[in-house]
Amino acid sequence: MKTKEYCYRMAMEVRDYELDTEAIVNNANYLHYMEHTRHQFCASCGVSFIDLQKQGIMAVVRKIDIEYIESLRSGDTFVSALWLERKGPRFIFHQDILKLDGSLVTRACVTCVMIIDGKLSRGDEVAKLFAAYL
Repeated sequence: MKTKEYCYRMAMEVRDYELDTEAIVNNANYLHYMEHTRHQFCASCGVSFIDLQKQGIMAVVRKIDIEYIESLRSGDTFVSALWLERKGPRFIFHQDILKLDGSLVTRACVTCVMIIDGKLSRGDEVAKLFAAYL
């Protein structure tokens, strides 16, 4: 997989209720962190998921491939970062969660598609919003 420069980064902090019985972040919470990062990235591009829905466009996660490398713990501050590419109708978010020292915690490839009026779309309307990053 080729790696590009991150086009979006945001700092976040682990909250105690995100921990499992081993006192590490539960695996599902990494998906929450990444989803929040995608939503904030979209907002930084001038569109929210609510805006898309009002236009009849549903952004849908089609596939997630995730690798857990190291665990986060209570109080850890980290960076959630992404870069984006497009393959046909698919928008592929390459997302990493990194400790502040730059070490990789989690890496994922999240594939999204756009559904308009119940049908798969090429997503050209959304691609215009992300043009600077594709």
